[in-house]
Amino acid sequence: MPIQLTDMIQLSPNRQAFPYVKQLMERPEQLKVEIQKIGQSTVIDCGINVPGGWQAGVLFANICLGGLAEVTMHWADFGGIRWPAVEVITDHPVRACMASQYAGWFVKKDKYSAMGSGPARAVVQSEELFEKLGYKDSSDLAILCLEGRKLPTEEAVKWIVEKCRCPAENLYILIAPTASTAGSVQIAARSVETGLHKLMELRYDLGLIESGWGIAPVPPVAENDLGALGRTNDAILYGTTVHYVLDDEDEHLQSLIDKVPSSSSRDYGVLFQKLFERYGNFYDIDPLLFSPAQVWLSNKRSGRSYRSGEIRPDLLTQSFRLEL
Repeated sequence: MPIQLTDMIQLSPNRQAFPYVKQLMERPEQLKVEIQKIGQSTVIDCGINVPGGWQAGVLFANICLGGLAEVTMHWADFGGIRWPAVEVITDHPVRACMASQYAGWFVKKDKYSAMGSGPARAVVQSEELFEKLGYKDSSDLAILCLEGRKLPTEEAVKWIVEKCRCPAENLYILIAPTASTAGSVQIAARSVETGLHKLMELRYDLGLIESGWGIAPVPPVAENDLGALGRTNDAILYGTTVHYVLDDEDEHLQSLIDKVPSSSSRDYGVLFQKLFERYGNFYDIDPLLFSPAQVWLSNKRSGRSYRSGEIRPDLLTQSFRLEL
């Protein structure tokens, strides 16, 4: 049964995210980004031909979340390691994370390809996920976030405009490579989303979740995108804690909690790059691995909270190549 997210214009992820896009456009030098036009659409480079940075990464993450979350950076403790962290708080977890932030749209046109996330997905509706959510954003403004090493071609931008069914000048595209500062921040900011996706895989009713709060270490930028793919996944799998407020039966949560963290997977305990090299295919890795390291479920119906999983500083130290 669809979750039925009501389409209220004031909660449109594309409309809510636009003020953050404007911040990038108004302060490109300060935020180390570059603004350009491809066709009639605006493309914001956050780390390909420019350095980008942590501040750009925070704005990128806010945009990915459709402006429906609060994203901040600070120092935190991860099992005895003090390290920069990105924290995400949202009272609209399904709309912000699943209908916007989730990287569910593989953008491909001719020889150009990149992984797409962000508010535009809720307009395009190309994924089966939106049938489950029962939600569509009818905004005529579309904002797409890409993870990739190359700027989109003019043909690719034109194709995206057609998919978004909006005026070309109303399309805004952000892009950052995995191996970039902004890329590290925006991927680490997927803590709450990763837990929600795991719960959905476990066939849990996401409509029972009222809010989400997550914290993850921000990986140091790796020497290449493969290394960055490993580090960003390790940050989630072995360094992230998420907390959800739900309205459910205690018995249901008790039977669920140990299935949610990454430790429930057969592939748990191995650095992600090694797993990727072992299988040779991203989709052969156990899908149950893609989960936060530690999960809290707080039941507002009973006042009880349940926890499972743990932070693994040993694996974070290896992945991040920390000299302690």
